[in-house]
Amino acid sequence: MRITLKMYASLAQFLPPEAVRNVVEIELPDDISIHEVIARYHVPRESAHLVLINGVYVEPEQRDEPLLREGDVLALWPPVAGG
Repeated sequence: MRITLKMYASLAQFLPPEAVRNVVEIELPDDISIHEVIARYHVPRESAHLVLINGVYVEPEQRDEPLLREGDVLALWPPVAGG
């Protein structure tokens, strides 16, 4: 299946060189989990704090399930701090 992967802030460093503006189209097996995608791009699991599929938040306990479908947009953000 083909999806769009977006990684923001400090996670952008893990995107492949062909990524443009923090976005890349990738080909994945149909039954892959979000955690497997994260591992494939060498992102430390704890660094992918906010995870969205098509703009909908994915709870941490759901990230081992094969939730992704053809055409989805998977977006990842690191933890943020500030005040």
